[in-house]
Amino acid sequence: MQTDELVPCAKSDLLRSCGTFRVLVGVTGSVAALKLPLLVTQLLQLPGVDVRVVTTEHAKHFYNPEEVSVKIYSDTDEWEMWTQRSDPVLHIELRRWADLLVIAPLDANTLGKISNGICDNLLTCVVRAWDMSRPLLFCPAMNTAMWQHPITAQQVSKLKEFGYVEIPCIAKKLVCGDEGKGAMAEVATIIGFVEQYVQKPNESSEKT
Repeated sequence: MQTDELVPCAKSDLLRSCGTFRVLVGVTGSVAALKLPLLVTQLLQLPGVDVRVVTTEHAKHFYNPEEVSVKIYSDTDEWEMWTQRSDPVLHIELRRWADLLVIAPLDANTLGKISNGICDNLLTCVVRAWDMSRPLLFCPAMNTAMWQHPITAQQVSKLKEFGYVEIPCIAKKLVCGDEGKGAMAEVATIIGFVEQYVQKPNESSEKT
């Protein structure tokens, strides 16, 4: 059963944020999601950065949440947080909280959803409500055959038209054994992209 404490817990977590620059990591159902613990660890090493994670249900298959040192939000949190009109809406609270959203990895399924405006889970609702004045970075990751399908280039192009920033995938031997382009960018590369946007302490505005 839902407890009275459950409804405000997510918002309380966001209010307790200690960083001057807030990074929201979206993780989707690609095997590259196994790199989530490393990505979060390295993001937290950037000065002044605080991190939260939004996961899709399929992404949970690839990482151990006990190895992730920050709060992970999922579809269950979205629905359990809201019970009446006065309750906060989680995807809006996360949108307000974050200075930057990086989706790593962005699988073929979620790429297709975002490029067509579909918002049927917590992550895609955050994206649909995203403040377009703030950076959104995405890291495609999929099998080479899926990457080479003509619709993939169209969908990536659509996201870039929205103003989102692609962190390109790379060519390597994939977990499935195939060799070619489609692997998620290395974590170090992703960190380098995020670091370009991190506000210096004297540049950050006061949070409300």
